Amino acid sequence: MKVNGTPTRTIWVEREPGAAPGAVGIIDQTRLPHRFETVSLVSLEEAAHAIKAMLVRGAPLIGATAAYGVALAVHGDASDARLAHAYETLHATRPTAVNLRWALDEMMATLTPLAEADREAAAWARAAEIADEDVEICRQIGLNGLALIREIAARKKGAPVNILTHCNAGWLATVDWGTATSPIYHAHEAGIPLHVWVDETRPRNQGAALTAWELNNHGVPHAVIVDNTGGHLMQHGMVDLVIVGTDRTTANGDVCNKIGTYLKALAAHDNRVPFYVALPSPTIDFTLSSGFDIPIEERGAEEVSHVWGRTGAGEITTVQVTPDGSPVVNYAFDVTPARLVTGLITEKGVVAAERHAIATLFPERAKAAA
Repeated sequence: MKVNGTPTRTIWVEREPGAAPGAVGIIDQTRLPHRFETVSLVSLEEAAHAIKAMLVRGAPLIGATAAYGVALAVHGDASDARLAHAYETLHATRPTAVNLRWALDEMMATLTPLAEADREAAAWARAAEIADEDVEICRQIGLNGLALIREIAARKKGAPVNILTHCNAGWLATVDWGTATSPIYHAHEAGIPLHVWVDETRPRNQGAALTAWELNNHGVPHAVIVDNTGGHLMQHGMVDLVIVGTDRTTANGDVCNKIGTYLKALAAHDNRVPFYVALPSPTIDFTLSSGFDIPIEERGAEEVSHVWGRTGAGEITTVQVTPDGSPVVNYAFDVTPARLVTGLITEKGVVAAERHAIATLFPERAKAAA
C-alpha cells in the first residue's frame, strides 16, 4: 500500500544478521496520523516492547513482528534456553491475538531441530517467509472479498457501494493489503465506486487515526463517524455491507475483535445488512470451540481517560477527558457469536461461520488441533 504515493510495508529488514545484530524497521503506529515515524528494532526486548506498547498492532503484524523478534533474540546465543526465553517473552505481550502464538510456534518448529550454529540464519529466513506469506494471504482475501463487492455494485448500477468497517483491519494491521480493507483496495483499483464509513473506534481511535489515514493516502472515498453512528446509518439504508477483521476466531466461527464489533453485528443483523469478517487462516484457533473461552485483554485506564491529538496551534499532546477520581475499565475486545456473521472471507474463499464449513476449508489445521 502507499504512503505519500510510495509503496510501503509495515515491517522490513533494515540490516541483515552478521557480525552486527540484524535490525528490523517498523512504522510507529502510536504517532499516526499526525506524524509518520519509523523505528529500528535490534533486540528481543525492543520487539516485545513494540508489540506490548502497540507501536505495531493487528493480529497478523503482531505475528510477523514476533517472528522477527525471535530472529533478533538468537544473535550470539541460539541455545534452547534462549529460544524458550524469547518464546515466553514475546508470548506474554498480547494475550488475545492468536497469530502471535502461531508465529512463535512456527519459529520454534523451524529452529528447534537445527544445530545452534544454523539457527540465526534460519530464523531470519523463516521470519521473512511469514511476512511474505501474510502479504499473499491478504491479497487473496482481497480478491475473494472483491467478488462480494462486485455483486453489490452490479445491483446498485453505478451508485457507490457503502461499506462500514470497525477499528483498523487495514494494511497497518498486517504486513500489506490488510484484511477487511483488502477487498476495499482491490475494488477501488478495479474502478468500482465505493465509500467507506470509518468508525472512530474508541478508546485508541484506531479507525479515525489509522484506517482513515490509510484510505486517505490511497485515495479511497471515506468519512469518519463516531462509534455509535453505525446503527443509524444502517436503519436509513446507508450501509450495503460491513467488513471487519478479527484477532481470533474459534473453530465454531465465533469472532473476537476490537471492542464494539458485537454491537455493529447486532445492528447489521437487525437491519439485514451483510456482516463479513475478513481473516487469514492463522487467525483461526481450532483449539477453542467457543469465543467466550478467549482471554479478553484489559488495557490501561489512560487509553480511556486520555486522548492524543494535535491542537489548533499544531502541538501534538495528550489531554485528560475524564474527571479525576473516576475509575475506568478498558476491555480491548468483545466476542461476536457465529450466528451474527454472514460469512468469513479467507484466503481460500468465503465460508460460513460454522464448524464443519471451516474445518472443510482448512482440513490440515483442523486435524492438527484435534
